[in-house]
Amino acid sequence: MKNITLDTSKAVQFLPAGTVESYESRVKAAQEALENGTCEGSDFLGWLHLPTEISDEFLAEVQAVADTLRSKCEVVVVAGIGGSYLGARAVIEALGNSFAWLVNDDRKNPNILFAGNNIGEDYLAELTDYLKNKKFGVINISKSGTTTETALTFRLLKKQCEAQRGKDEAKDVIVAVTDARKGAARTCADKEGYKSFIIPDNVGGRFSVLTPVGLLPIAVAGFDIKALVKGAQDMEKATGTDVPFAENPATQYAAVRQGLYTQAGKKIEIVANFQPKLHFIAEWWKQLYGESEGKDKKGIFPAACDFTTDLHSMGQWIQDGERSIFETVISVETPERKLDFPADEENLDGLNFLAGKRVDEVNKMAELGTRLAHVDGGVPNIRISMPQLNEYYLGQLIYFFERACGVSGLLEEVNPFNQPGVEAYKKNMFALLNKPGYEAESKAIQERLAQEA
Repeated sequence: MKNITLDTSKAVQFLPAGTVESYESRVKAAQEALENGTCEGSDFLGWLHLPTEISDEFLAEVQAVADTLRSKCEVVVVAGIGGSYLGARAVIEALGNSFAWLVNDDRKNPNILFAGNNIGEDYLAELTDYLKNKKFGVINISKSGTTTETALTFRLLKKQCEAQRGKDEAKDVIVAVTDARKGAARTCADKEGYKSFIIPDNVGGRFSVLTPVGLLPIAVAGFDIKALVKGAQDMEKATGTDVPFAENPATQYAAVRQGLYTQAGKKIEIVANFQPKLHFIAEWWKQLYGESEGKDKKGIFPAACDFTTDLHSMGQWIQDGERSIFETVISVETPERKLDFPADEENLDGLNFLAGKRVDEVNKMAELGTRLAHVDGGVPNIRISMPQLNEYYLGQLIYFFERACGVSGLLEEVNPFNQPGVEAYKKNMFALLNKPGYEAESKAIQERLAQEA
């Protein structure tokens, strides 16, 4: 099997000669710190060798629970936020039929919906309306069980599932993915008798897609989790400490992007794709890199665009705006389907010159033309090429980005594995809602608001 490949040639041309090579010793130190657990955040390095530690027996257990949900549910709602849903959604959206839930009324696979990632009243009301008279199940993903967005959603879904299916039947279609010993979600799962899977203590949410957090929903959707894990295993080997710096795609990506950040003043990285199925891969990537590197008033800002769609909006800014950006393009070499462009006798749109060409050929020329234009406009461009869009190569892509993220964060000299800034909004929200235990904060924030009024 081929691996995904990395082309940095149209990025390094924006750097002084020897810049990337100058990172070799620091990259080696970062790799060794990850391997030896001597870096900041070493308590959260369980993802590093997770692919090769996953056993066939464990995958069979996950698949068995997935098969139960598949046999008993028309719809499965994944309740989770951030890393507790983005990885699963990224893979499911990438592999699924874009219109399946609209046209496939007798589907073999349950419809997978995602909730618990916002507090939108309309969204939740519309979700509960949709689920009326549906045989639905829930995968509740939360280490603590008290994250507001997810806990609120799960409370609604649990009550509705029990009301529609009865408590005994609901018990068989609600699964908890949570802490091994503590927390509200663990207490609830044990009390109600739900099947449960453990989120490892040493794996942070944004690195958790290859745990049951991601594997269970992906399996329920009908996709091959063995192939996904195999791709990650092969990429783990291809990015290890024994792979030379110049041949290691993860360390090259980390070094180039840090070089662009520190040496060329590129503060924003736009991940772009020419395959709409990759939209949520970019959303997962944004969390992975934003939450890992945005520390101590440092960090590349992660953004994303879907091309060619966003070329008709963001394209102007990318081409001619402030030169503070670089691009990473994820390209799929061979699509799964084939569609030829038709001829038309009247040719009113003037497109007969494309007749007989595959639509993908047109898309590839749009990709190449865009990359050349953006490079000419002063935008460094990195290209990641996937041979196909399938479970195996998505597994490779996921691990590639995770490994590179760990190295890049250490090059930036931050702790890539914590997220202290995430708690700030929660503190204010709880104070405003008068949550017990936040009395002092509630008083302080009310005084502040009164002064600002």
